[in-house]
Amino acid sequence: MILIDPPAWPGHGRLWSHLVSDVSYDELHAFAAELGVPARGFDRDHYDLPGDRYDRAVAQGARPVSSRELVARLTAAGLRRRRATLRAS
Repeated sequence: MILIDPPAWPGHGRLWSHLVSDVSYDELHAFAAELGVPARGFDRDHYDLPGDRYDRAVAQGARPVSSRELVARLTAAGLRRRRATLRAS
């Protein structure tokens, strides 16, 4: 299932949502392509989606969820890719 959180993440003068799949990256990439989201919007395990495209994504079938639920579902599906952290030596 494709999930989207509310546009609440600021960046570049606008608010952004996260678009994910709790099934597969293939499902996510296909949905994003149909929505017209450029590949450069993909970041590890999600697409960053400008807030002005939120309603269109929902109309196309993305299920609105809270940011907390989005991360929980992504993690439960084994599709969460955390940013690598650097350790001091």
